[in-house]
Amino acid sequence: MAVRHYTLDINLSTPVDSASVVPGLLSIFHEQELTETIHDTNGHGYLATFVGKNGRLVVLRVHSHGLVTIDLQCHEDDNIAQLDNLLNALENKLKVLLNGNITRIKRLPALVRGAKVDRYWPTADGRLVEYDVDEVVYEEDSAYQNIKILHSQQYGNILVLDGDVNLAESDLAYTQAITGNGRENYAGKEVLILGGGDGGILAELVKQKPKMVTMVEIDQKVIDGCKMYMRRTCGNTLDTLRGDCYQILIEDCVPLLKKYVQEGRTFDYVINDLTAIPISTAPEEDSMWEFLRLILDLSVRVLHPKGKYFTQGNSVNLKEALSLYEEQLGKLSCPVDFQKEVVCVPSYLEQWVFYTAWKK
Repeated sequence: MAVRHYTLDINLSTPVDSASVVPGLLSIFHEQELTETIHDTNGHGYLATFVGKNGRLVVLRVHSHGLVTIDLQCHEDDNIAQLDNLLNALENKLKVLLNGNITRIKRLPALVRGAKVDRYWPTADGRLVEYDVDEVVYEEDSAYQNIKILHSQQYGNILVLDGDVNLAESDLAYTQAITGNGRENYAGKEVLILGGGDGGILAELVKQKPKMVTMVEIDQKVIDGCKMYMRRTCGNTLDTLRGDCYQILIEDCVPLLKKYVQEGRTFDYVINDLTAIPISTAPEEDSMWEFLRLILDLSVRVLHPKGKYFTQGNSVNLKEALSLYEEQLGKLSCPVDFQKEVVCVPSYLEQWVFYTAWKK
């Protein structure tokens, strides 16, 4: 059974003594049959817990630096109207007791913890987002990752890989950005997609009648889930591994890239949809940075002299990680120029950076 967690924060212009606040609240707690236990804080304000027979738990803190916080936890099936009345009574009483000393009152919607369907996912820069997710439509553990596809009322189905929001059916902006935002002509061109198991990039490119698109995706289970539950993104392109102008190879792209380098094979476009830039800012210690540098180098080596390399970056707020990535672009065996573009991807709820690179 899930737990609902309510919070009420009151910021004060000057600190208050608990003796001026707590006694006025006790009658409210007693009316709810909540039993009080006072805890020693070693001089760091007042802390008490109030426990009810129905499993309710209230934590009251009067902080020594001018903040009063109330946390209320209860079972998911508790009476929401009663809980709202309790929080309203506490808030109204505190307004009276602290009259003239309040600078801000903040009461957040309940955080639902341990629910069957997880609605909370972090942004790349560490902020918590609650999605309007109501169903897990697909979940599999492959040899490489945990794969979930969640249904959102607002964004359609969302692909989540190892806890990271990957792509939603609403996110055409992502696909457009990583393919050049309409500035490129793919007709008659040779294209290599690294990753892209959701099928979004492939579905958009085949509309332009390229000569051949080769998509290399290591995880068959990503394709299996997306061809069933991400149809607005992939259309019917994942229904078969080969079409008139595309082929899907289920394998690790690194050995294949090395093979292409040895053969001297080149592509007009290489689109890297494998992973975002690592958040870590220690590239000499992080294996993901090592992998990224390898993919970068191999991708540029199979790029036609007049070709272009497209990839995602990361959140625009991760400035240090993005700067480190741009440093890596300057250290490749084949020198490149690059440009970047910032795009709003709907389900990410943050601005996202995309890169285009080409040989000098």
